[in-house]
Amino acid sequence: MKPSTRFRALAFVGALLLIPVAPASATTVADDGARVVSETRVDDRTIDLVIDSPALGTTAPVRLLLPTNYESQPDRLFPQLWLLHGCCSDQDVPPTPDYVAWTEHTDVAAFTADKDVLVVMPSGGQAGFYSAWRSGAPDWERFHTSEVRQIVERNYRANQTRAVAGLSIGGYGAMAYAFRHKGMFRAAASYSGLPNTLAPGVAQWIQAILVREGFGPFDLWGSERWNHDVWSEHNPFDHLDDLRGTALYVSAGNGRPGPLDPSASDDPVEMTAYVSSRTFTDVLWLRGIPVTVNYYGNGTHGWPYWERELHTSWPFLAAALGL
Repeated sequence: MKPSTRFRALAFVGALLLIPVAPASATTVADDGARVVSETRVDDRTIDLVIDSPALGTTAPVRLLLPTNYESQPDRLFPQLWLLHGCCSDQDVPPTPDYVAWTEHTDVAAFTADKDVLVVMPSGGQAGFYSAWRSGAPDWERFHTSEVRQIVERNYRANQTRAVAGLSIGGYGAMAYAFRHKGMFRAAASYSGLPNTLAPGVAQWIQAILVREGFGPFDLWGSERWNHDVWSEHNPFDHLDDLRGTALYVSAGNGRPGPLDPSASDDPVEMTAYVSSRTFTDVLWLRGIPVTVNYYGNGTHGWPYWERELHTSWPFLAAALGL
């Protein structure tokens, strides 16, 4: 690291240490008792929360990106854009906490600076898969759709107009939350996601991630064969009619090196995402369910493409948010 870069980094850390951690408001409580136990103002638009969650049995962080005019319009409520990350941030070098991944790897802060939207970026845990696990805990779905949602709407001036977008596993999460909580989100967008978890090879890929992260292959939803009903219960592809009325956006590359790739190798992860996404949208079309797609050809499983997709899909998301 260059001396000037090191100095700036140390200065930034020092500045953060001077920002007080605000005591949690007594009103910052969800119906089940989930509450904010710390609030850190990172900068004039960024707030990091730590929530004590009954759904998880522990605490978990959430990053909020405020609208630029949040302070100047104290009586205004703002629509919500939820951005879900993928799996797994512990594989980054250096590791990136999952709830800061969008702000660390994309220009989402600058991109939304002129947009009247509150951006919600919650932790999803170590391979949490936006779901209640087979044992019932942790329950990331309840944490997000109930606890975080209620806290944001009750205490951070979010209204009930919501859209959700996610990358990779987060793309699965966006579509899963849209069908499992019909009407909660006006729009759902999947970037290189897995909206069909039972497409060829996808279940095995999910189980491989679980094993890599130190879990058993069947800890999430059991065996896709012997517990097919549990897998189907969580699979957006098997619940297409529950997505009617939600604005849908799906994109993926084909896994071959594209214009934003530094390497020349094919990417089997993006190929898997493409198969899962394409089987999903093909049947949506057959059912007469509207979906906007962007299968952009060459491109691998990486942040440059997801940043570009956030920009590309913004008019679609903005329309659903009334912006």
